[in-house]
Amino acid sequence: MKAQSTPGAGQASDGSLALVTGATSGIGLAVARDLGARGHRVFICARTETDVKQTVEDLRAEGLEVEGAAADVRNRAAVKGLVAAAVATFDRPVRILVNNAGRSGGGATADLTDELWEEVIDTNLNSVFLVTRETLTNGGLAAAGHGRIVNIASTAGKQGVLLGAPYSASKHAVVGLTKALGKELAPLGITVNAVCPGYVETPMAARVRAGYARVWDTSEQYVQQQFEAQIPLGRFSTAEEVAGLVGYLTTDVAASITAQALNVCGGLGRF
Repeated sequence: MKAQSTPGAGQASDGSLALVTGATSGIGLAVARDLGARGHRVFICARTETDVKQTVEDLRAEGLEVEGAAADVRNRAAVKGLVAAAVATFDRPVRILVNNAGRSGGGATADLTDELWEEVIDTNLNSVFLVTRETLTNGGLAAAGHGRIVNIASTAGKQGVLLGAPYSASKHAVVGLTKALGKELAPLGITVNAVCPGYVETPMAARVRAGYARVWDTSEQYVQQQFEAQIPLGRFSTAEEVAGLVGYLTTDVAASITAQALNVCGGLGRF
């Protein structure tokens, strides 16, 4: 049985096509599930083919209309193939794009390698540009007369993160790109917003904790306590809470929200 639309979603979905990058775990997976539950057809991607296939199977077992393909969104040719596959699979233009693919990365800036810096910027920023451009043109979004782009940024895109210069730089840039695109695409009926998670319990969060524990020569539990002490709510957000805001931004009642960077962080970021 097909999943029912989320109560209070603000619109009855017409089966619009939603493309979600980095959607096999964490926030991306929660977003794919949320959009599918709202009645959208969802096309997902990640770099590992086996992960994509398993995620598609799992979400379909929940009654959602989901397909997917493996793609490296840092690569222009791969992005072109990804968008073409999404459109061909569901025989309709992309109306919702969620740029979620990303990675952590940092350390003492004096010790950073060129390779790490470039990979973080490529993954977190350049991929957003590449996928957005391809979706607007060959994905049919610009010509649709209505659409939603949501970029997953971070509270690190509004404030610096200790030992996280590449990550902070990339997410600040995503926020800037979002605000510029929001103004540019408004006349086309397309809203563009950034969702800025704070600390969210995901596989990436586990890697970040482990990294700080190594640098500080301490336990991951201690790192967790230091992180939580910064959050007024006293806990990490969940991927589902982030996905809930993403889903809301795709609805008709969110039509006047554009060029914004909205936090989901338990009070961690206060601007």
